Amino acid sequence: MLKKNLRKKYKDLRQSLTPEAIEDKSLAIANRLLRLDIWDKIYYHLFLSIEEQKEIDTEFILQILAGKDKEIVVSKSDFGTLGMTHYLLTDNTKIKKNEYNIPEPVYGLEVPVTKIDVVFVPLLAFDLKGNRVGYGKGFYDKFLSECKPETIKIGLSFFEAEELIDDISENDIQLDSCVTPNKIYFF
Repeated sequence: MLKKNLRKKYKDLRQSLTPEAIEDKSLAIANRLLRLDIWDKIYYHLFLSIEEQKEIDTEFILQILAGKDKEIVVSKSDFGTLGMTHYLLTDNTKIKKNEYNIPEPVYGLEVPVTKIDVVFVPLLAFDLKGNRVGYGKGFYDKFLSECKPETIKIGLSFFEAEELIDDISENDIQLDSCVTPNKIYFF
């Protein structure tokens, strides 16, 4: 299926989810993450959920990371360059929604992309080869291409894999794994 068709399909599927379903599925994903062999790393990049898009509630993952005393990195998007600046999330970090309702740090201690060990990647859909479909701006593909080769890229999805995304480009960065409420996919 083509990316534009997958975007529509999965945005519609997300919109049909109740707040209770989002909470249950988000908790199931967080619990399933505990089974991955990733917890010996230091810097973990996590997206902050866009509630209006009915994204996975990453609060449960934040709690896990904080409980394991990990360094949590969050980003601020620049829609002019389609780039992201990464900041350490601390007790003093002020978070504010931007014009697209993306919660972002207002300021903070910048973290070089080369320090990031694990990236939890938002997505709308993914396939059995580890390709993903996001919102289409390319923020994460650009960011992931800047990461060191050994950085672990983990997609998070409410829904299971599609067989194949037909229109993958050379700029698309594949995931190493993807976690859903029911399964862990490895690529």
